[in-house]
Amino acid sequence: MLEIKPMAGALGAEIHGLDLSQELNQENTLRIRKLLNEYEVIFFREQDISSARQKALALSFGPLQTHPAYATIAGFPEITILESTAEKPTKIEAWHSDMTFREHPPMGTVLKSVITPPKGGDTLWSSMTAAYDGLSSPMQKFLGSLTAVHDFAHGFKESLAEPGGGERLQEAVASHPPVRHPVIRIHPETRKKVIFVNSLFTTHIEGLRPAESEALLNMLFAHITTVEYTCRFQWQAHSIAIWDNRSTQHKPVNDYFPAHRRMERITIDGDKPY
Repeated sequence: MLEIKPMAGALGAEIHGLDLSQELNQENTLRIRKLLNEYEVIFFREQDISSARQKALALSFGPLQTHPAYATIAGFPEITILESTAEKPTKIEAWHSDMTFREHPPMGTVLKSVITPPKGGDTLWSSMTAAYDGLSSPMQKFLGSLTAVHDFAHGFKESLAEPGGGERLQEAVASHPPVRHPVIRIHPETRKKVIFVNSLFTTHIEGLRPAESEALLNMLFAHITTVEYTCRFQWQAHSIAIWDNRSTQHKPVNDYFPAHRRMERITIDGDKPY
């Protein structure tokens, strides 16, 4: 029997009573998808699953994507390694939706913890549905008419600036030119409107003067971090998070240096935002 523990007012729930190391039947697969639509990010504890089971779980939502910049698990090119060590600490600190530099950004992500620091290393999520609902009606109407540009090179500018970074990521940059997405998109399953710009990949809003675009984006980037729109998850060994990349943003809390943290991530293919 499933036990559902909501985590915050806007989004997030811990799900107990499912063993993800076993193949899920159609009923449980549909229940997970329904819970994801309702809570936008869902969490599971004490799930020591293999890479093959993680892949099978992600495939239950749809086809998978690969990432052009991260190392992957041997034999599983869809599973990217997100690792931070004392020698090579993580560079991702901004609020973001995954891979919005693509024409078809991911619909969702399945992330499992492999190595967790003794303290710190939490992740924050924010509901872009709640953030949209928190805007005034005139602002909602204005934003609904706008289009923004998202760029891989902008999101990986620190890596590109490293010695050899340009050469290492040359192919990724060339194969991912800037793309255009609506500032406000419609969730294809819930039909709700959500904010779809993020500080990691969004460079500017088309049709506005540079100062106007910067001011509007900065307002939205600050707005989405409103505490009432967020939840926070404390990782433990063998935890799993599944989130809707279409209606949430997330941010790692990098407060554990020089401890070691390793996560393994799969992203699920999505549709073209509209």
